[in-house]
Amino acid sequence: MAKSPESEHPIKAYGYAARDISGVLSPFTFSRRATGDKDVRFKVLYCGICHSDLHFAKNEWGMTTYPIVPGHEIVGVVTEVGTKVEKFKVGDNVGVGCLVGTCGSCQSCANDLESYCPKQILTYGFPYHDGTLTYGGYSDHMVADEHFVLRWPENLPLDSGAPLLCAGITTYSPLRHFGLDKPGLKVGVVGLGGLGHVAVKFAKAFGAEVTVFSTTAAKKQEALEGLKADHFIVSKDPEQMQSAASSLDGIIDTVSANHPIAPLLSVLKQDGKLVFVGVPEKPVELDLYPLIWGRKIVAGSATGGLKETQEMLDFAAKHGVVSDVELIPIDYLNTAMDRVLKSDVRYRFVIDVAKSLKAP
Repeated sequence: MAKSPESEHPIKAYGYAARDISGVLSPFTFSRRATGDKDVRFKVLYCGICHSDLHFAKNEWGMTTYPIVPGHEIVGVVTEVGTKVEKFKVGDNVGVGCLVGTCGSCQSCANDLESYCPKQILTYGFPYHDGTLTYGGYSDHMVADEHFVLRWPENLPLDSGAPLLCAGITTYSPLRHFGLDKPGLKVGVVGLGGLGHVAVKFAKAFGAEVTVFSTTAAKKQEALEGLKADHFIVSKDPEQMQSAASSLDGIIDTVSANHPIAPLLSVLKQDGKLVFVGVPEKPVELDLYPLIWGRKIVAGSATGGLKETQEMLDFAAKHGVVSDVELIPIDYLNTAMDRVLKSDVRYRFVIDVAKSLKAP
């Protein structure tokens, strides 16, 4: 007979969990494993809220095992390390992102691309190596293998830096991989939400000339004055789109809502790249003609591996890149989730776990 979440491991833990498809999150007592030889245990200080957390809480992707403790933008301070841990010590500030395990032996793992490992173990809601379910950062503490723990740069804020562990690496990685990280390039960002606003910041930090695409003019001032984008285009306005025809080296598309692709291809130069990091509900319709005659590329990108994520954090610290956040207590979670669904946040909620999560 399977043990309960509260008794399957020796170390008591508590947090907030969803227990059914309503997605409602409430206090939850569970347990975490003892600190292994290569494990790092840390007190959770802050945890960002990603839209994926909402999808998982409501089982909208059909893969949720309840109860589920979400959270994969986790920052904290080390309280214990295993005897074979080499990179961390008690008192260090650390982060954990989307992964806590992989096979360690495939080509992706060998190439520091753990996020593409076919046997990856997500930070919450997935079976760990020992068969027990992983629980995320909406909790008092975490324990993870040191390979999946990130060193937190000294001058990177803990709260507004937390979303970089998902939103940051999800946009930094394709900018780097597809060569859109060179000064003087012209880069577009589609969508100005949790991912998009960080994409603008990273592209600007790389020295790009940045154009933001949005379906309405409502975010024009935010884009140009707040985020210092160079241009703003309403993507539903044919005249504005025509004015940008064949002008961009690449586009990072962060939108998860269904939207037409052809207009975006039209603003790419020859050899331009359209890279998707958002996943629309319906399959994308793609006309091959502009690809063939413009030698253009349509691609996708997931999060980055651990090596690249550390590189991203260090780059963010050096260039002052953080997420724009609204700090909330953990008992505001369900209201925050409702607001995430309505895109009513500029641009990422971060839970002040240490100050607001009380022991039962």
